[in-house]
Amino acid sequence: MKLICLLTVLTTTTAFAVSPAQRTTSSSSSLFPTSKSKPATAPMFATTSPRQLATRGGAVPGWAAYNEKLESNPLATKAMTSLIGWALGDYLAQTFIGGGGVFNFKRFARLSAFGFLYHGPSGHYFYNWLDKQIVGTGPVAVAKKVLFDQLIWCPIFMTVFFAYLGLVTGDSLAAISAKISADLFTAVKGSWKVWPLVHTINFRFVPTKHRLLYINTVQIGFNIFLSLIGSK
Repeated sequence: MKLICLLTVLTTTTAFAVSPAQRTTSSSSSLFPTSKSKPATAPMFATTSPRQLATRGGAVPGWAAYNEKLESNPLATKAMTSLIGWALGDYLAQTFIGGGGVFNFKRFARLSAFGFLYHGPSGHYFYNWLDKQIVGTGPVAVAKKVLFDQLIWCPIFMTVFFAYLGLVTGDSLAAISAKISADLFTAVKGSWKVWPLVHTINFRFVPTKHRLLYINTVQIGFNIFLSLIGSK
């Protein structure tokens, strides 16, 4: 998972034409330290400001640059993050699970676009809104957020997903409605097997601005399931 998360960060920062931050600490201060304080650490989901991360370079290449983009342009950065997550999910589905046939570039483009146009932007606004409505990271607050996400947001998201695929492939409204009726509950049940635990960790430990990166890291695997069920 760490490797996938690292690839997602690096690819996103590359897409915005930014490079990993360089150390700006002077050589004299490193040779002759004036303080015996413990060295700073850079956990994966640190709440340290981007300026502080840039100063020490960060533990992960590109992490400081990614955080800077989350601060300066959060909507576009999260949209790009979701584009990469959905693109990887469908690529893996077609390459390793789809039977080894000819790679379907139209399907790949449709699902990648869905990540960019809907998953990233909607996730940005939804999780910001949810954290304002249900404040805190205690057990009760986390449980409420997980329940709302899975019982309210998940069916809405899946409905939009199937409607989007039907529209971009030219299906009639009747066909789209039939697809939703046939596969919505299957998709929601699949979500319930994965996301309650994932979101318990998400809402308890992950800062709001990093939720989409964390979700996309996990969702690469779940997107394989969605790309297969959505392409039936």
